Amino acid sequence: MTELPFSVLMCVYRGDDPAHLREAFDSVTVEQVRPPAQVVLVQDGPVPTALDEAIQRLVAEPVVPVELVRLPVNRGLGVALTAGLARCAHDVVARMDADDISLPERFAVQLPVVEGGADVVGSGMLEIGSGRDDVVGRRVPPLTPERIVESSRMAQPFNHPTVVYRRSAVEAAGGYQDFKQMEDYLLFARMIQGGARVANVADPLLCYRVGEGAYARRGGWSMLRTELALQRRFLRMGFTTPAQCVRNVLVRGVYRLVPEQLRRVAYGAIMARRGER
Repeated sequence: MTELPFSVLMCVYRGDDPAHLREAFDSVTVEQVRPPAQVVLVQDGPVPTALDEAIQRLVAEPVVPVELVRLPVNRGLGVALTAGLARCAHDVVARMDADDISLPERFAVQLPVVEGGADVVGSGMLEIGSGRDDVVGRRVPPLTPERIVESSRMAQPFNHPTVVYRRSAVEAAGGYQDFKQMEDYLLFARMIQGGARVANVADPLLCYRVGEGAYARRGGWSMLRTELALQRRFLRMGFTTPAQCVRNVLVRGVYRLVPEQLRRVAYGAIMARRGER
């Protein structure tokens, strides 16, 4: 099987930690068993001096070619990813967040799945606290194509920071849209509805930082309004049935409004249940 070159797409904004960015960048380049041919780094709006200096050091280092895309104002993840995809030199693109850590074998495991025909492949991931040795949880996605499609009617079927996809398949589905904190779920729903070939691997191939406020950001009235808008969109596009829409509004809507501690417990139970299937 021919090995395809691929790009890594990262976005950084003013709230990111320079040290975390450095660790994330190293984890997808010098630490990888199978490194990328390009990194596209999107700077979503102005950043503090320390972070700007960290970005400039990454661009200047001859580790791997880095394409820096600067957006003059903060536009949000959906817009930033769209701008970054346009600058990716290769059809195969791996997503990476600026504060996570990819494990060394990540691309060596995922790229052959794409080369074997998948349009998008995600993986399991470890939730970490203060560092990669402080593991506080584990997320295992649905594994078979049938389970991925089935579960997507209720929940995001991929751990977005772990995905590798074909840019052509993303563009065929309309690309990312500006849909606060739900742009990934909406994209993957459209890809699934359009017949994209989907896959997940159970192995945790990425460490995902669960910082302060991670569960708080998943709740509140603003997130409830976004949730309701997403469910209306799914219903209009025929991705869900009326019965599924009502179920999702009740289950996912209540999740957005319960106290943060209860939300944390509920989320852990949901992830454990998904991992058993």
